[in-house]
Amino acid sequence: MMNDTRFSGYADPSLHAHGLWIGGRWLGGAGIPVTDPATGQTIAEVPDAGFAEATMAVDAAAAAAEGWRSTPPRQRSEILRRWFELMREHAEELALLISLENGKALADARGEVAYAAEFFRWYSEEASRVAGEFRTTPSGTHRILVDHEPIGIALLITPWNFPAAMATRKIGPALAAGCTVILKPASETPLTAYAMARLGAEAGVPDGVVNVLTTARPGPFTAAILADPRVRKLSFTGSTGVGRTLLAEAAKTVVSCSMELGGNAPFLVFDDADLEATLDAAMIAKMRNAGEACTAANRFYVQSGIHDAFVEGLTARMRAMKVGPGYEAATECGPMITVQAVDKIDRLVSEAVTQGAKATTGGTRPGNDGYYYPPTVLRDVPLGMSIGREEIFGPVAAVYRFETEAEAIALANNTEYGLAAYVFSRDLVRAMRVGKGIDTGMIGINRGLMSDPAAPFGGTKQSGLGREGGVTGILEFMEPKYYAVEF
Repeated sequence: MMNDTRFSGYADPSLHAHGLWIGGRWLGGAGIPVTDPATGQTIAEVPDAGFAEATMAVDAAAAAAEGWRSTPPRQRSEILRRWFELMREHAEELALLISLENGKALADARGEVAYAAEFFRWYSEEASRVAGEFRTTPSGTHRILVDHEPIGIALLITPWNFPAAMATRKIGPALAAGCTVILKPASETPLTAYAMARLGAEAGVPDGVVNVLTTARPGPFTAAILADPRVRKLSFTGSTGVGRTLLAEAAKTVVSCSMELGGNAPFLVFDDADLEATLDAAMIAKMRNAGEACTAANRFYVQSGIHDAFVEGLTARMRAMKVGPGYEAATECGPMITVQAVDKIDRLVSEAVTQGAKATTGGTRPGNDGYYYPPTVLRDVPLGMSIGREEIFGPVAAVYRFETEAEAIALANNTEYGLAAYVFSRDLVRAMRVGKGIDTGMIGINRGLMSDPAAPFGGTKQSGLGREGGVTGILEFMEPKYYAVEF
C-alpha cells in the first residue's frame, strides 16, 4: 500500500516523522508507532517527547510571545489566511493522510479538511475585529475602558478523531488573539499535526509561535507544562474523565481552562417528522466519521407512530454502507481507531442484545484484519443499559420508542452529558420548545450536522467549559483589562 502513488507530498507519512517541531526547527527522535487502522500495520514512527522537550517548547513559545503579541492584527490575519489557502491547495493530500492514520472514509476526511481550513479563514477575519468597551460609570465619576489582551502561552491538547479540525479550531483563535501555542496531538494520529506545522511555517508563522510535540506519557508531560508559570491557558478536547484530571492539574497554578468533553447526543423523532429527510439527517448525525464523534447521535428516541418505519429505513441505509479502508474511494464506513475501540463497541452491543435488544443489521464483530465494526441498528433497547449511558463512539444506532413530548425530553436529559441533541418535527414551534427543554449546549433542529466555524461549539454539565468557534472563540484566549479613566 505504501507504494501507492497517491501517498506522496503531504500525504506521505515519512514526511511527517522527522521529529518534534520546536522553535521553528525539527528535533529528531522516535518511539511512538503510528498504525493504519485498516490493516493494523505500522506506517511511521514519531518522537516521544519527555520533560526536557516540554521545557524546550515552553521556552520557544515564551521567546516568541512578545513579538507575536505585538504583531499587528492585520499581519496575524494575513498569516492565518495564507495557512487557510495552503490547506486548500493541499486538501487531497491532507485528506489521504487523515484517512491513512485515522481510518475515516475519504469523503469524511475531505469534509474534515475543508472544515478545518475554515477555522483559519474565520479567525483571520476575527483577528482585527476584537471589540472593546468605552462608557461612563452609572455614578458619572469616571469612564470605563475595557480592552482585551492575549492570555499568554496556551497548551492545546487534541484528540484522534478529527486530527486537523480540532487543531485548527484551537490554533486559529489562539494565534488571532496574539498567543503562542504548544500543540500536543493524540499519539494515534500525530502525522496530520506535523503536516499542519509544515504548512504553518510555509504560511509565515514565526519560529516558536506554534510548537508541536508528541508523547507516549501524556499525563506527566502535560503536568510538567502546566506547572510552568509562563503557561496561562489549557484548551483540551477529549474524554470527560481525562478532562476532570486536567482541571485538577490546572487548578494547582490557576490556569484558565477550555474543555470540550464527552457527549451522549439524543436524536428525537416526532410522528410528524419528514421521514426521508429525517433518515438522511440520521445517517449524517450517526455515521459521520463512522460514529467516532462527540456530537454523534448516541440514542435515537422515536415516537411510536413513526418508530417502525424509521427503524426499517435506517436499517436499509446502514446495511447498504460499504465498509473498508478509509482511503479506498468506495468506502463509506472505515475502521475504528484501535482494537480497544472495537472491544468497547462489541461489549456495549453484546450486553444490549443479551438483555433483549434486537440487531436489525450488523451486531456481530467481523473476523477480518483491521479494526472494523459493521454499521449496526439495535431496536427494542431496554432503558438503563450501558449503551445508553456511555458514548458508543462507533457505527451503532440504538433506537428507543417514546409516546409523549414530556417523556422524550426527560429521556434526552437523563445523562450527565450535555453537548448536543437533535430534534425532528414539521412543527417548528414544538421543535424549538423541545430544544429549549433539553439541557445541552447545541441543538440541531431538522438537521444532522451542526458544527460550523462561525458558531459557538461546546456543552453543558459534564460535557465541558467554554466555547470554541464563532465570535466567542477568540475571547477564550484573551483577558479583559479594565482601565478606570478620570476625565
